[in-house]
Amino acid sequence: MTSTSFGLTAIGNALVDVLAQVDDAFIDREDSEHGMKRGSMNLIGAPRAKQLYGVMPPALEMSGGSAGNTMACYASFGGKGAYIGKVGQDQLGAVFGHDLKTMGVHYNTTPQQTGVPTGHCLILVTPDGQRTMNTFLGAAVELTPDDIDETVIAQSAVTYLEGYLFDPPQAKSAFYKAAEIAHKAGRKVSLTLSDSFCVDRHRKDFIDLVNNHVDILFANESEIMSLYEVFDWNDVPAVIEGKCNIVCLTRSEKGSVVFHDGDIYDIPAEPLTKMVDTTGAGDAYAAGFLYGYTHGHDMMMSGRLGAIAAAEVISHMGPRPQMPLSTLIPRRAA
Repeated sequence: MTSTSFGLTAIGNALVDVLAQVDDAFIDREDSEHGMKRGSMNLIGAPRAKQLYGVMPPALEMSGGSAGNTMACYASFGGKGAYIGKVGQDQLGAVFGHDLKTMGVHYNTTPQQTGVPTGHCLILVTPDGQRTMNTFLGAAVELTPDDIDETVIAQSAVTYLEGYLFDPPQAKSAFYKAAEIAHKAGRKVSLTLSDSFCVDRHRKDFIDLVNNHVDILFANESEIMSLYEVFDWNDVPAVIEGKCNIVCLTRSEKGSVVFHDGDIYDIPAEPLTKMVDTTGAGDAYAAGFLYGYTHGHDMMMSGRLGAIAAAEVISHMGPRPQMPLSTLIPRRAA
């Protein structure tokens, strides 16, 4: 690749995660009373966020957000990256920015000045490791095209777009602006679909984005089948053919499949002693793959780095690595 200042710049919802372990009965009760969908991301308002926080068991709080997690993992591999996302002018916002900067991630998005608080995600983890997310977006949805740093995007090998941020119209416009800047500079654009319910809300616009503005797509099985409205995994290769240059599809314990220029690469999942919390698995996979891609590795090795990162983050509570991912890079890829 041509010389760049950053290997990866991510644009996403700047959130603080609040994680708690709960039993299945807790999820069933909240579903019955509040329509909370197990295993998905549920958008909630400030009153519901306060109510749910009040009934949650003791929790772990840390900077998060899907694209923020990806950048943390990318930096943990040793990659140089940047992040664009909106926080409030408050303590949580300051903590979020501080966390990224201490990891070596460039971050200078101007905080929201109108008093809207920093967004946060209440994550409920059941004994099987499944996570149910309840997200109060707060200041995150205030991101506008004016927040897109053209110099940073133009100097990034890949710009990574978080599908969760596709709800607000102004954020959607920011995505298109970033993609235009990246391609004009000869760079690549990547998108993660984030959540099948998110895809259901914006299928037409997502398809336009994938078909016309994205070079590298990340999704899991349910997200890609939702996007193209197919009901059998065996139908997926046909519907994604020719849509974008690289498509990376994660399949949990079945590993992942990478489609690239007509070739198909099956990447096994990494061995795992214990699965504790699946929060951030897809974010970590994207980080590992993109670290490999931006450092000249082939599809198989890039996919394996994604699998390595995903295995590390699901082995403990929280979506960010607890050990330097750089120490897990196979010797032949270092």
